[in-house]
Amino acid sequence: MAVYVDNECIAWKGREWCHLVADTLVELHNFAQQLGLRRTWFQDQASYPHYDVTTAVRARALGMGAERADRVQLMVCCRKLKAELNRSSLRAG
Repeated sequence: MAVYVDNECIAWKGREWCHLVADTLVELHNFAQQLGLRRTWFQDQASYPHYDVTTAVRARALGMGAERADRVQLMVCCRKLKAELNRSSLRAG
């Protein structure tokens, strides 16, 4: 299991933003909490589940053991997370 961060560097509101994903939702939320991210910042309604992080937070995440992800790796994780969210929605509904 691993946590990944890309180097997308999307400019928005005066900062550059990247995406934080993981192999599982539990791992993603635990890592995000260690980074000081709020659970409400989780992008579960986006095209793919992720946390947006600034480049400064990206650097901290890498220092804490997150792996650099290219677009392919990011999409592999996002598909897994989306499927996990869908399964949990079916169980809850």
